[in-house]
Amino acid sequence: MKCIVIDDEPFALNLIKDYVIKTPYLELVESFTNPFKALAYLINNQADLIFLDINMPELSGIQLLKSLPYQPKVIFTTAYPEYGAESYEYNAIDYLLKPIKYERFLKAVNKVQNPVSASIHENQNQKTTKQDQDELFIKSGTQIHKVNKNDILYIEGAGNYTTIHFKESKILTLLKMTEVLDLLPSDEFIRIHKSYIVSFKHIDIIEKHRVLIHKKPIPIGISYRAHFLSKFDNKG
Repeated sequence: MKCIVIDDEPFALNLIKDYVIKTPYLELVESFTNPFKALAYLINNQADLIFLDINMPELSGIQLLKSLPYQPKVIFTTAYPEYGAESYEYNAIDYLLKPIKYERFLKAVNKVQNPVSASIHENQNQKTTKQDQDELFIKSGTQIHKVNKNDILYIEGAGNYTTIHFKESKILTLLKMTEVLDLLPSDEFIRIHKSYIVSFKHIDIIEKHRVLIHKKPIPIGISYRAHFLSKFDNKG
């Protein structure tokens, strides 16, 4: 995805630029500390994704967005949480509160389901392909893995780490369990224990206190049991 970063604070601008550069599927096209120069550029040039600071002197990020003749995909950045509600009125992909950690940045980028290189005008009505919907990117150490959601068997949380298990491999990540769950479709994955999220499609057997996935027993937590079992009330 071709990206533009706009922030009047050089430190914050450089941080997001570094995040974009280190993410393999993102391409930094331009960056601006002056919102008026950014507006002039964007009127004649379009990008797949804009990282936009809200609180800038003379021209705020929201005012800049209103001035554009089209509606780009935007991830807002700001040090002021009170702007959060207003930002979502403009169909923002996400809202990042400074200081921004890379894991949180990556989570926001993963929400952009349909990265395209064509113009925004040409793709406003383009539907996301099934392959795009099924893929997500997970950071593990210095690597970023592209994974297919359909291949995930279950997710296991332990301390500060979360492990995503596949049939023949696994990925260890610093993403929290709640952050991983946010990336997954709720009709395909469910949390059944404080330490486990499972894929419906890979469950082989359901028992009162556990499920089996590829012969791996996974406990069902007491506080999760009723909600989980209710999903199967009308399934025979």
